[in-house]
Amino acid sequence: MPLPVHPSDPQGLSHVRRAVAIASGKGGVGKTTVAVNVACALAGTGAKVGLMDADITGPNVPLMMGLKELPPLKDQKIVPAENFGVKVMSMGFLVKADDAVIWRGPMLHGAVNKFLKEVLWGELDYLLVDLPPGTSDVQLTLSQSIPLTGALIVTTPQDVALLDVRKSIAMFEKVKVPILGVVENMSGFLCSHCGKTTDIFDRGGGERAAEALKLPFLGNIPLVPDVRAGSDSGHPIVLTQPDSPASVAFTEAAKKLAAQVSILAAQESGRMSNVWKL
Repeated sequence: MPLPVHPSDPQGLSHVRRAVAIASGKGGVGKTTVAVNVACALAGTGAKVGLMDADITGPNVPLMMGLKELPPLKDQKIVPAENFGVKVMSMGFLVKADDAVIWRGPMLHGAVNKFLKEVLWGELDYLLVDLPPGTSDVQLTLSQSIPLTGALIVTTPQDVALLDVRKSIAMFEKVKVPILGVVENMSGFLCSHCGKTTDIFDRGGGERAAEALKLPFLGNIPLVPDVRAGSDSGHPIVLTQPDSPASVAFTEAAKKLAAQVSILAAQESGRMSNVWKL
């Protein structure tokens, strides 16, 4: 079911079926890397995918997606850039690479709403929204501006990351956004020379947290240098090395995410059927 049409936005979100937030409790856990690779993996299944970079003060999606500029405006609306079958919007297209975006809450709120309601996203099966770390203005703006299908939580295995994950999950619960699952990133360093795995940041913490909180666990992403190299070069690893362990893990996480979205849709359909019977 498409998102409700905003009165001043007859086109921007009217053909978006599902909006999914990609979130983390703290920075440095590879949330954007997960968002980019999951977006490309979903697009690889034939889905129509958009990726909105809502990290207004630290936009990295254009670099990771190999994009530098937006197409020309169309009817005074912003046309998202596109690569690898994914439509992209980011503050990174609007400011110079070495400029700092130093904005207070109201300006961040305005930017997020502009990206949602003044961008010609067109028909999308998924709009993934890469959030900044934490639980502040952008997260609240997003959850109050559109009906989110749910949130994907990214963490690393160590306790300090998991502590902040619980705060992020609590925030989404307070604003009535379902948690679609947890992804554990940097889950063991996989050596390309000897093939052995070293648990630099520990291992299994994300899975244990998901189990304790009764949330779906969507997978472990290994720490591999090629993931970093692909992000820096604008060529996501799921596309350049689809059979690598990291790519397989990203693709599996994307499939499980899609499955969780379908489960929620079925549950919602069942609830509506019961309402009509009443």
